[in-house]
Amino acid sequence: MIEADDVTVRYGDVLALDGVTLRVGAGTVCGLVGMNGSGKSTLFKALMGMVDVTHGGVRVAGHTPARARRQGLVGYVPQTEAVDWGFPVSVHDVVMTGRYGHLGLTRRPRPADREAVAEALDRVELTDLADRQIGQLSGGQRKRAFVARGIAQDARLLLLDEPFAGVDKRSEATIVRLLRELAADGRTVLVSSHDLHALPQLADEAVLLLRRVLFHGSVAEALEPDHLARTFGLEVPPDALGGEAS
Repeated sequence: MIEADDVTVRYGDVLALDGVTLRVGAGTVCGLVGMNGSGKSTLFKALMGMVDVTHGGVRVAGHTPARARRQGLVGYVPQTEAVDWGFPVSVHDVVMTGRYGHLGLTRRPRPADREAVAEALDRVELTDLADRQIGQLSGGQRKRAFVARGIAQDARLLLLDEPFAGVDKRSEATIVRLLRELAADGRTVLVSSHDLHALPQLADEAVLLLRRVLFHGSVAEALEPDHLARTFGLEVPPDALGGEAS
């Protein structure tokens, strides 16, 4: 589902991604771990075709990122601060935007579109709040609304940028359950998170990123102290690694 080959991205003189090579298959939840400035958001933008790749290439479900996005194959759950929560739009309307690529020339929702939105709202347990202005929801409810948008869109790849930041435990558990269900349906989920404690329950595999891929494999191995030390630029005491530091 995700194919990145030697991807380099620069913002002027700033090197954001440095030769990233990555493969993530269908039906997988992959955790993306790295400190602020490590390139996680840039990788998401590269997968959505929203930044110019200086070197290398990206394919999503066999397509260029721009074409995959136009076909509705990629859904995105942004960080909270990236959304204007004061915009006068209801929860229902936010989820309906996921159907935009399915609406045809008239851009008018059909029964199938309304049914997809209703089902998505039910899955994220927001049916009773469908008519509420999106900014009136709690942090966790807002995240669930954007997950519902991806479900209604029928996206094959779902990108979530820090979905557990400022989220209550109920919403976190609901989101984890939903992402596992989506993976079981054959969809691919790439989720960036600082919440390392949630990774074992959430993800099948993990990528450690510091402008380049430092590690890609099992969650258990990714969480080993030496791997995390390299990812976050920390010094690890020798006894934490079970022996002498190398």
